[in-house]
Parts: sequence; C-alpha cells; structure tokens
Amino acid sequence: QLDLLWTRKQNVMYNLFDWPTQKHSKLIILAIANTMDLPERIMMNRVASRLVCLSRNLWPCAQYERQCVCYPFITEEMLFNVCDVYFQVAALSGDARRCLDICRRATEICEFASQKNTSGIVRMAHITEAIDEMFSSPYINAIRSSSLHEQIFLKAILAEFRRAGVEEATVQQVYHQHVALCRIEGMQSPTVSEIMAVCSRLGACRLLLVESSNKYLHMRVRLNISQDDVMYALKDE
Repeated sequence: QLDLLWTRKQNVMYNLFDWPTQKHSKLIILAIANTMDLPERIMMNRVASRLVCLSRNLWPCAQYERQCVCYPFITEEMLFNVCDVYFQVAALSGDARRCLDICRRATEICEFASQKNTSGIVRMAHITEAIDEMFSSPYINAIRSSSLHEQIFLKAILAEFRRAGVEEATVQQVYHQHVALCRIEGMQSPTVSEIMAVCSRLGACRLLLVESSNKYLHMRVRLNISQDDVMYALKDE
C-alpha cells in the first residue's frame, strides 16, 4: 500500500525503490496504490527516478478494456462501463475510490429516474450529474468567481506542489510558478505587493491556509480544499 508509506522527505519510498538498483540485487518491488497517477502526483524526482518499470491501472475484473459495475440494490439491466466514468474523472482526480463513488451515485440517480418510467440504463447524463454533485461546493463557486490572478495563483500552487512533492509551499515559491504561468499566457506578471494581496484575499475566503507571520514571501501556504476540487473548478479556464 504505497500511499501509506508517504512521508514529507519520502525517504522510506526512496530507500524501498533504491534497493533493487543495488549491485547484485535480486529484489523486485511490486507496489500497489489507490492513486492512479501517484508517481506524477506526489513523488519527488529523486524517488520517481528509481522507478524502472511502467505502471498499470488494475481493476478487480477479468476484463481489461470494458468493465461493468452492478450494485445489489438495482436491477441487472443497470449496467454501465466504468471506463466512461474513468475518462471523465481521470483529469480531475487520481483516486480510484472517488471514481467508484461516482459510479455508485450515478446508479442511484438512474434508479430514481427509472421510477418515472424512463430507461434503466446508466448513461453519461447520469454520470455527469453525479460528478457535478460530488464536486459542487461553496469553495468551488468561490474559485470560479475569483479574479484571473487569483485563479492563476491557485494553479501555481498546484504546480509547485507537484514539483516539490509536498502539499505546502512558501509564497515566494508559488510566486515563481505564477510568473512562469503568466509568461506562458503572454500576460504581465503581478508585482510582489499584488501577489501578497492575492494571497491575502484567498486566505480571507478560506481557500488557502496562510501562515500568520511577518515573513511575507517566506510565509507558508496550504490549500484548505482538495487539489481535485481546485482542478475541477478551473477545468474550463
């Protein structure tokens, strides 16, 4: 269960994957994780560099291309393709459990609709409705109504978290990512004073947890919501 071996410095995972690379080593490491893109999502470069094989997405089913899920409280006709949900959710969340939660909610929506003499087949409309339900919150609405630079700042936080492999960063580190994103978009970069104001507003909305100190650029920030929710709120931006 690789998710449970994560530490801030990732020494445990580094040592684990380093053992097979030693001279004359006959050790093979097979790791399992709930997160479908765990190496890209949380692993530092020094840890990811120790992985010498490709990852595989495994499902508890003999079929690899098309798989169906049926729950005991619904009829046998309520079958649908998990891959439909996977492709919808993969860009938003790396957690396979959330994917299955959406499958469950989609079947519930379909079951309720079927009581009104409609089709009992779970369709993409049911899946989309389930996704909208599970990713809807006041925080997501706050992100969507925030200013352009506030949204870029949140994107910069996600970029810095992926780079460092730690879900905490200084304002200065996020600022560097923010400037890089502005350059990509051909936008003028904000000043330090403007970025501090952006950080303050996001903290006031409780989208960020901002360290209370006089360190300014060296203050540490964390997300007060999940990265999946931020990605979902900004998916169309």
